[in-house]
Amino acid sequence: MGTMATQAMPLLTVEQYLEIERAAETRSEYLAGSMYAMAGASLRRGVIVRNAGFALHSQLRGQACAAFLTDVRLLVKTHGLITYPDIFVACRPFQVLDDRDDTVTDATVIVEVLSPSTANYDRGEKFRFYRGLPSFREYLVLAQSETQAEHHVRQADGSWLMREYGSATDEIRLDSIGCCLLLADVYERVEFEAAS
Repeated sequence: MGTMATQAMPLLTVEQYLEIERAAETRSEYLAGSMYAMAGASLRRGVIVRNAGFALHSQLRGQACAAFLTDVRLLVKTHGLITYPDIFVACRPFQVLDDRDDTVTDATVIVEVLSPSTANYDRGEKFRFYRGLPSFREYLVLAQSETQAEHHVRQADGSWLMREYGSATDEIRLDSIGCCLLLADVYERVEFEAAS
C-alpha cells in the first residue's frame, strides 16, 4: 500500500552503525537507530578543546582516569546514543563496547564546546542523555564566542547544581577527577570576534 516516498528508512543496529562509522572518513552520531552527520569544527573551537584537553591530560598523568579528545566514541546505552564528546574523562577499569577499544560506555566528566548549531542540543537533550551514564558526575560546557563556562555537578541526592564562570581568573574545580581548570588556560590564544 505504501510507496517509496512514505517508506521509513530501516533503523540501524549499533553493530551496523559501527561498521559504517569505522570505515567512514567523516564522523556521524548515532541516535536510536539513525545516523546524523556531525558539524565541522572551527579553529577557535579546536584551540579551546586542545587547551582544556591538554590541561586535563597533564593533571591526570599517572592517575586512574584519562582524558579522551574528539576521536573516541562514547556510547550511552540507556538512550541509544553514540557520540564524540569534545573531551571526556573515563576512569579505570575503562568500560568499552568491544575489543576494538574505540567506543567507551561510561564517563565521569564530559566537556562540550558550544557551537551556534549545537548549543541548545548540548545544553538540553544531550545533557539529559549523558545523565544516563552510571559514573557521570560533572558536565562542563564552554562557550567559543566569549570566556564563559557552565559547570554542572551531580549532587548526593541525584540533582544537579550549575555554576557559571565568566572571568579569565576563574578556576573550575572538577572534584570527581581531582582536576582544576583555569579559564585563562582554557581560552589561551583564542581570538574572539569584535562586537559589531
